[in-house]
Amino acid sequence: MFRNYLVTAWKVFMRRKLFTAINLLCIVLTLVVLMVIASLLETAFRPSGVEGKSDRFLQVAMVRMDSPSGDSRSRTAPGFKLIDKYLKPLPGVERVAAVTVPTSVSVYQGATVSELEMRRADADYWKVLDFRLLAGRFPTVEDDARGRMIAVLNASSARRLFPGTPQAAIGQRIDVAGQSFEVVGVVEDAMHVNAFADIWAPISTYASSDYRNQLTGLFTALVLAERAEDLPRIQRQVAQIAKGVVHDDPKQWKTIYFWADSKLDLFARILTESDDVPNSGAGKLLAGIAVAMVLFMLLPALNLINLNTGRILERRSEIGVRKAFGATSGQLALQFVIENVLLCLAGGLIALLATAGVLAWLESANLIPYLQVDLNLAVFGWGMLIATVFGLVSGVLPAWKMSRLDPVHALKGAL
Repeated sequence: MFRNYLVTAWKVFMRRKLFTAINLLCIVLTLVVLMVIASLLETAFRPSGVEGKSDRFLQVAMVRMDSPSGDSRSRTAPGFKLIDKYLKPLPGVERVAAVTVPTSVSVYQGATVSELEMRRADADYWKVLDFRLLAGRFPTVEDDARGRMIAVLNASSARRLFPGTPQAAIGQRIDVAGQSFEVVGVVEDAMHVNAFADIWAPISTYASSDYRNQLTGLFTALVLAERAEDLPRIQRQVAQIAKGVVHDDPKQWKTIYFWADSKLDLFARILTESDDVPNSGAGKLLAGIAVAMVLFMLLPALNLINLNTGRILERRSEIGVRKAFGATSGQLALQFVIENVLLCLAGGLIALLATAGVLAWLESANLIPYLQVDLNLAVFGWGMLIATVFGLVSGVLPAWKMSRLDPVHALKGAL
């Protein structure tokens, strides 16, 4: 029986090639947009590679301070003092890393000037993130302690400054904003939030040590848990620590808030400005994304329903003959639903290939620097699920209408 359904569906598709092509185009365009967005979201919030441990690390990246009267408010990044004094001693964690946000710097090579993004990080940073080392070594605790003027480059910057293999950059010197650094390592390019930069140097290479006394500044703390199950406990600990932080000028800033967030929580907290409550609003954000995706699917689904209804009406005579020979409404409805699901699954497979092409283009076009995004099995599964839902949504209503046709009226071409 199922084989007959497949054969009939194939003949129907080939009989009206233009109609089939229009249906496929509608399905493919919708699914490509959805799967590209899903791939980018997964890369952002559930990354692999350099941030492969993101399922068990949190970040403290934002500090809110309120004045005693409540009239003034400040939002800024943590300073080194806050991380070193309050977060580094956290009990029950594997390690706490401190890293600055990327800042633009000028790199001089004789008469050539390159504008690159630079971070300063401690030795723990290189153990929280899983950078792929292409040449040389990572900075160590001793490098931090001695303030050694060393730097790590990413692969693209190494090729730009010192053409050749990554090894060619090792031992070379670069002049960054008046400071001279020796290149000791080259790592693979990475675009993730906590890993994005062109140059890294130890925190202790700052020209001034004033950063050590600053409660707020340009830093982010990465808290690596021993197990993913420890994250809720760590979040509670950090929230409790925040209550005990006293600003250097308590007359100006009385209340201080900061939270240990996952990447999704941090993004949601920034969007919703919920920086004074434990709930980041991530649940509402995910619900909003889900609703937006459903609404995005709704319009093409309605269009497909109209197209499928027209296709069914053209087959009134066939419906009448099959009903006259004993076909039940359920069998006919199942036939049309199967046809529509098969069409959507075919569109889903084409969309997967098209999505892979779009993602490859996004990587090569450098619209997002150092972007590396995979079309993995999870995205493939979601694509097929979306295609199946598409087929059911756009096929059930026309099939239900078709199954109610009277055979005599159907043979006469009437409804």
